[in-house]
Amino acid sequence: MPITIPTGLPARSILDSERIFALESHEAERQEMRPLKLVILNLMPTKVETETQLLRLISKSPLQVEIDFMKTSTHQAVHTSMDHLVKFYENLDSFEDNCYDGLVVTGAPVEQMDFEQVDYWQELTRILDWASTHVFSTMYLCWGAMAGLYYRHGIAKRNLDRKVFGVFPQYLQDEYCFITNGFDEIALQPHSRWAGVDEDQVRACPDLQVLTWGPQSGPGLISTQDFSEIFVLGHWEYDRDTLSHEYQRDMAKGLDQVPFPVNYYPHDDPALEPVFSWRAHANLLWRNWLNWVYETTPYDLSQVPTLRATGRLGTDRSIRHAPGGPRADGYQPLAGDGYGLIPGAVKS
Repeated sequence: MPITIPTGLPARSILDSERIFALESHEAERQEMRPLKLVILNLMPTKVETETQLLRLISKSPLQVEIDFMKTSTHQAVHTSMDHLVKFYENLDSFEDNCYDGLVVTGAPVEQMDFEQVDYWQELTRILDWASTHVFSTMYLCWGAMAGLYYRHGIAKRNLDRKVFGVFPQYLQDEYCFITNGFDEIALQPHSRWAGVDEDQVRACPDLQVLTWGPQSGPGLISTQDFSEIFVLGHWEYDRDTLSHEYQRDMAKGLDQVPFPVNYYPHDDPALEPVFSWRAHANLLWRNWLNWVYETTPYDLSQVPTLRATGRLGTDRSIRHAPGGPRADGYQPLAGDGYGLIPGAVKS
């Protein structure tokens, strides 16, 4: 939540430089309050599981949030009952006249396909066009992030020879960023993907900024300069056992060369309970995003199209900080240091 300070307090300039949201007394008196309105475009086949993961994170915020669910009409879900979809989900046609504080676009298990080969691609681009005028800020997850970067910014997807699978260190790039405010210097992030993005194209795009980056996993969190779009290439929303379920599922299918999730099981022993090492940063990311939207979105959501069209989103923060990087001493956590290993412990 923002802090309210006396009008004209000299510390305001320092708070601004550190991107700490502060309201002066006269600004706070003009604030109007209402619940945030979010819509979730759920592209995952396991819709109920994904709903639960996302709602768990959203619920950690002290803010009141109203949630709607969106689905595509050009793809028939086979892992979710039609009754559930009819009861809780609507297509874009039902939302086109609405404005929202936030949109969440989930991942989908289609990352090795060209975007144009995905059966709902044209419908997805229509949804993203709608969001560009009717949504204040959009959070894209995994394949959703790759799709958003490609369609909105021309960033190419790169298929990988090996699956990025496990929990990987991400280095904080800017300690004063609103979205990563409070992050540790090194955050752990789950990944489960056969594709990534062209990092050179990301760096060359003036509208984008890399917020976290890892030597094994590449960018984990990217945003536009005005935070109207947040791209999460990993899975901070995952539960403790999600990677384990994916690994066991692929093993049960008898697939060849099933990748083993790195930095996940203690002693690399699948019989042991995985280490839940990313929960704090997951909660912090979503709190930060919801808090930023709450502090900067207009009270009257009908103003969103005008604000989007004129590029007047969020707060006026012209101060930029040089991006950070891996430590100068070359330290890499989890690199051969016995992840989860207690000296002298014996495998159970």
